[in-house]
Amino acid sequence: MRELIFDTETTGFDPLSGDRLVEIGLVEMIDKSLTGNHYHCYVNPEREMPESAFRIHGLSTEFLAGKPVFSDIMDEFLEYVGTDATLVAHNAEFDMKFINWELENAARPIIHPKRFIDTLAIARTKFPGAANSLDALCKRFGINNSHRTLHGALMDAEILSEVYIELQGGRQGGMDLSIATSTLVSVEKKVRERRQFPVSDEELAAHADFIKKLDNPIWNS
Repeated sequence: MRELIFDTETTGFDPLSGDRLVEIGLVEMIDKSLTGNHYHCYVNPEREMPESAFRIHGLSTEFLAGKPVFSDIMDEFLEYVGTDATLVAHNAEFDMKFINWELENAARPIIHPKRFIDTLAIARTKFPGAANSLDALCKRFGINNSHRTLHGALMDAEILSEVYIELQGGRQGGMDLSIATSTLVSVEKKVRERRQFPVSDEELAAHADFIKKLDNPIWNS
């Protein structure tokens, strides 16, 4: 199963109010293992960067002015995303809203909401009433995010991939079960192999004598 852990940075909170995407980052996971493959791009929003947004991600109007607009990177983005990969994001509705607005604006089909998984919703279910921001989850799971002085789409996607693994039980969950199962099978095999002949009359008599010596055995309770 192919999953794409992703994040976006924007000029604000609402594309319907004129805010736009400025950065997209995705990391690839296949069968719950990171492949090292990723996609990353900056996007020219064709508007000024508000100071409030700049303080979050540090992407200035001047820096983004020379970057491609979304329509220029749209085909390579869609090719990377494919048609059936699951997209995993923290507060996925926010990122989905911006990406699908850009696709609709370019007269392209949107990415269906059913393809998105929201790690924020998962965290709120697992830890109701607790802080479930990306930073809070990193602290809870012991994930090092000390390099995260500013938000960045690819960096946050990489951090989120570790959080997502932990939200699903961690890397060792399946391995521990496998080890426990194989140990149990091994013990049972040894028990079966230890004795492959019938009990002798002498052993039966010794067992009967032993039982007679027991004071108030539990099976008589």
